[in-house]
This record gives sequence, structure tokens and C-alpha cells, in this order.
Amino acid sequence: MNDYREILEQVRDGALSVEDALLAIKKKPFEDIGYAKVDLHRGVRQGAPEVIFGAGKKASQIAGIIDGMKKNGLERILITRLSEKKAGKVKKTLEMTYYKEARVGIVGGMPKPSGIGKIVVATGGTSDIPVAEEAALTAEIHGSEVVRLYDVGVAGLHRLLAHMDEIMSASVIIAIAGMEGALASVIGGLADCPVIAVPTSVGYGASMNGVSALLSMLNSCASGVSVVNIDNGFGAGYLASMINCRKDGI
Repeated sequence: MNDYREILEQVRDGALSVEDALLAIKKKPFEDIGYAKVDLHRGVRQGAPEVIFGAGKKASQIAGIIDGMKKNGLERILITRLSEKKAGKVKKTLEMTYYKEARVGIVGGMPKPSGIGKIVVATGGTSDIPVAEEAALTAEIHGSEVVRLYDVGVAGLHRLLAHMDEIMSASVIIAIAGMEGALASVIGGLADCPVIAVPTSVGYGASMNGVSALLSMLNSCASGVSVVNIDNGFGAGYLASMINCRKDGI
């Protein structure tokens, strides 16, 4: 993104013609490295660079994609669903911080928060924390400040009510729960901000690996609750950060 800003500033200052600037922007919208086509214009189109999905990729492929992104000026890179074994292999050739619980790798460190407020990430139970950490780290690398409220589910509602200041001052809340998924509705009835519900595959037999929580969240009677896929902490964190980092504050 910074490269394109520099090009536009050069046009503004008369150091670069419009034609040359257009040519520079058009060059290499993606880089074909054989097993992957690295999207170099993702940040221009969406405001955030491409994220690498680690599951199903070899460690050498992940390292190759990271290398291609870094060579094209991308400073911070997020890798999700990255196993500890693959992370160990990647770290032999590249500098990367690995978060085992979230199965997330981050190259380039975390930026300073630039959002309009804080994102609250709340879980029903401790078992939901791996999904929550994926959401929290995703939001943080995309420029948001995150407040973590873990194990505040409806089985002990007083635990959530003890954090009303954080709930009511959040710009976005991510509610993560398995079992019956009731946490999202409760938070949705308390907060004046968007609530992103994440069903998790935590639960006993009739929870159907998260389907029960998903259906409960989709049928929430609380207004302002949206739902992402089962265990999709990344999707929730990304969306929450998009909302929180809107420059117009809307």
C-alpha cells in the first residue's frame, strides 16, 4: 500500500507522469510462483494484504509465498491454520513469531493500533480460546486494539456482567461460543455496537460439532448480530477490524 501512495505523491509533486504512474500500478498485480499466484494488489483493493491459509500447504510452499510477498514490499504477513511442525520448518528460513494455541504465524510483528476504538473478544468457555486467539491476533495485525474476555459464558452470567464497562465501550464485539451458542444473543442485547458471532465445534453429541451453536446464533433475537462460519476466528477478526478501522468512523 505504501508503494502506491509514494507513486501518487510523486504524481502530485510532478516527479512522475500520469502515464508512468499508471504503468507502475498495472505492473505485476500478482506474482506466479508455480504453485501459487501471490496477490500483490490485495492491499490496494481491500486495504489489507493477502493472508496465507497454512492448512494443506507444504512448509516450503508457505515459505515461498512469504518470500514472494516480502520481496514485493509487504512488511507484515499473517499465516492462519499453521501447524507447529510446519511453523518450525518455516522458521528455519524466515523470521516468524508462532502462536501455538491459535495456530497462527506472524511475520513482521504487530502494528500500532489505528482503529477508532477497541474490539472485545469474548468466549463462552476456556475451550473456545484457540478460536478466540485466532480472531484476536487477526484483528491486532490489521491494526485494532483487542480486549480479551475469556470464560464469560451464560452458565455463569455474573462473569460477563462484571465486564459491562468493556462491553458498553467496545466498537465491535466478537462473541465466541460452542454448546448452544447463547453468548452472542446475550451480548447482542447489552451492546450498542456490531456483534460478530462465532460458533465453535466445542460441545457434546447433540452440538453436532458446532452446528447447534451456528443455528442458535443465526436465529438470535438480538439485533445487530452477524454470524461467521464454525471455528472461523480469522473471518470474525478480519471483519471486526474492517469495521473498527473505517477512517470515516462509520
